[in-house]
Amino acid sequence: MLSNTPSQTVGPFFSFGLCIRPQADVVEQGIVLRGHVYDGAGEPVPDAMVELWQADETGAYRGDFGWARCGTDRDGAFAFTVVEPGPVDGQAPHLSMQVFARGLLKQVFTRVYFPGHAPDALLSSIDEERRHTLVAREEDGGLRFDVHLQGEDETVFFDLGF
Repeated sequence: MLSNTPSQTVGPFFSFGLCIRPQADVVEQGIVLRGHVYDGAGEPVPDAMVELWQADETGAYRGDFGWARCGTDRDGAFAFTVVEPGPVDGQAPHLSMQVFARGLLKQVFTRVYFPGHAPDALLSSIDEERRHTLVAREEDGGLRFDVHLQGEDETVFFDLGF
């Protein structure tokens, strides 16, 4: 009999990854992005892990810049310090986000768009009543972006084919 792998069982398995390479800030000084991860019942997920990848201010992805990881606290909260990226191939400024959480067999992928920019082709392809789930909002001098894994306000997630 084969044993279950972490992606086939309920976690959390994230503390190991957070200990190996913890880094919740892309830059030391920048825009603070705060949010929460919520489950389908609207309850906070206290043991999720959120990862970001972003381009720099010029719109370039670099190997030495742009990646960060943060575990959620008991209230499901996470926070990152980021910069507003420059446009990449005609896309509106955004961060790529992955969320790993208990009950998910695989991580989910979404985008965090910066407010105040015209929608790009991808954002425009999303039903208008759901687009707001991909756009951060200004709050307390920074940005707020909550992730809803299910339910009425479910965040739009993308199938990347793996």
